[in-house]
Amino acid sequence: MNLRQRRTLKLKILKARRMNKLKKIRVGITMGDPAGIGSEIILKALKMPKVLGLAKFVVIGDRKVFQKVGGLPDKNIEFIDLNNVGKKNFCFGKINAINGKASLEYIFEALNLWRRKQIDCLVTCPLSKEAIELAGFHYKGHTELLADLCHSKEPLMLLMNKYLKFSLVTRHIAIKKVPSTLNKEQVYKTLLSTQAALKDFFKINRPRLVVLALNPHASDGGLFGREEIEIIQPAVNEVKTEVIIEGPLAADSAIQKLRQGKYDCAVAMYHDQALIPLKLTDAGSGVNLTYGLPFVRTSPLHGTAFDIAGKNKASPNSLIAAIKLAIRCTQNQRSA
Repeated sequence: MNLRQRRTLKLKILKARRMNKLKKIRVGITMGDPAGIGSEIILKALKMPKVLGLAKFVVIGDRKVFQKVGGLPDKNIEFIDLNNVGKKNFCFGKINAINGKASLEYIFEALNLWRRKQIDCLVTCPLSKEAIELAGFHYKGHTELLADLCHSKEPLMLLMNKYLKFSLVTRHIAIKKVPSTLNKEQVYKTLLSTQAALKDFFKINRPRLVVLALNPHASDGGLFGREEIEIIQPAVNEVKTEVIIEGPLAADSAIQKLRQGKYDCAVAMYHDQALIPLKLTDAGSGVNLTYGLPFVRTSPLHGTAFDIAGKNKASPNSLIAAIKLAIRCTQNQRSA
């Protein structure tokens, strides 16, 4: 290939990338548990012109449920009605197997759409772990479900709001099981995956990570536990040549420094170590983001809210943040 041909090829590649970046992202949104607030927050979010103009949307749910909360999304939005919720016995706020099965079927359909290249990314409204268990499916949440369906062995859960970012080493397990579950390899892989996610999704070329200790005061040299010395620190030491990283530091001081902007992301040892500061600083902009799937997946940083479902009390803010983040991360991947 001569110089002129190489230049022509380069221009074609750059043009294709620009066109791909300008092309509107197609966002799939699943309703979640029918008895929860999913239908209400979708309807509220997609009625906002500033949201509606961001992307092309495909909503997957049940028409009857949407009609109970005020109708269907905008006529320009594609709506896929799976008609899988019982009409006679349906009631908001109730946990049952029918709703659990329905919430999974929305996910199955979304994956079919992605495989047919009809959506680019996925935003999932909350499902009920109890309901899907009643339906005979043994998943701890969307992360584990999607990882299984997409054959992703090591998905990373990232939790964030506009002030803070966290990744999790352990996810949905009992607190008493966290110390026995932690191991050096798991922490090591989470650190590398966190760095990769920040580069891929957020275009942070040199991410600065801080690792949170499991025990109070980072165990004070082993007085309150050996996890920092025997598990976390060795994993940190192993990645230091590849990752800009500090820790393990006491969680309280590390999160304070994270909020001040000293780090890009904190690596938390367990679920609520991340969720509590996120919800205290700004629950409304909170998002759950999965890394390690073949597409971007986000969700609001809240649950089904059965107590207020069907009462027109739910805020769509976290869902709006999830939609915007899914679009942003997908665009960043396109521009790579």
